Amino acid sequence: MIIQFHKARAGKHLMVLGAFASTFLGSGASAATQGTLGATSTGTVAINASVANRARITGLVDVNFNAVDPSTNASAVQNVCVWSNTATGRYTITASGGGSPSAFTLTGGIPYAVEWAASGGQSSGTALTSGTASASLTSAATNQSCSTLSTLSASLIVRIASTDLLTMTAGTGYAGTLTLLVTPL
Repeated sequence: MIIQFHKARAGKHLMVLGAFASTFLGSGASAATQGTLGATSTGTVAINASVANRARITGLVDVNFNAVDPSTNASAVQNVCVWSNTATGRYTITASGGGSPSAFTLTGGIPYAVEWAASGGQSSGTALTSGTASASLTSAATNQSCSTLSTLSASLIVRIASTDLLTMTAGTGYAGTLTLLVTPL
C-alpha cells in the first residue's frame, strides 16, 4: 500500500489528525515523554491516584439492660471508633431501629432513645431521629481502628425511660436491633 500526501493537502490532513488526537487523547498536555530511536530509549509517564471517601465504625458491642430497676431511667453508654478518610474527618451518623418503620423499639413496642456524641467518654449526646442523618460531625480518629487515641472517637448512648420500663413484664425478654450508618463528608 502506498500512502502519498500532496503538499497542498498535507496541512489539512495533519490538522485533522491533530484534532483526532486531541479528542481521543485528552485536551490537556500529557506529562508522558516518548523515547527516541537509538541504542536505548527512555520514556516517562505520570502516575496519578486518588481515593474515594470512605468511613468505618468499629468497637460496637451489644447493649444489654439486664434486671434493671424499672423505677429509674436506664442508660447504656459505649465508646466507639468512627473514622473518615476525608481531609476534615467529617461524617454524619444515621441510626435506624428494628421497629416499624425503622422505629427505635424493642419487641412489644417498648421504645428506646438513641444519642450520639462525636467524642469518646460522653454520658450524653445529641438525640438521633430514626432514619435521619445527623448534623455534620468531626472524628478525631487518625486510623480505622482508633488505636492511636487514648479514648475512642465517639459515644453511643441508648436510653429506656422508666415509664417504658414499668410497662415491661419481669422475666420476659425484649429485643431489638439498632443499625448505625456512617457517611463520610
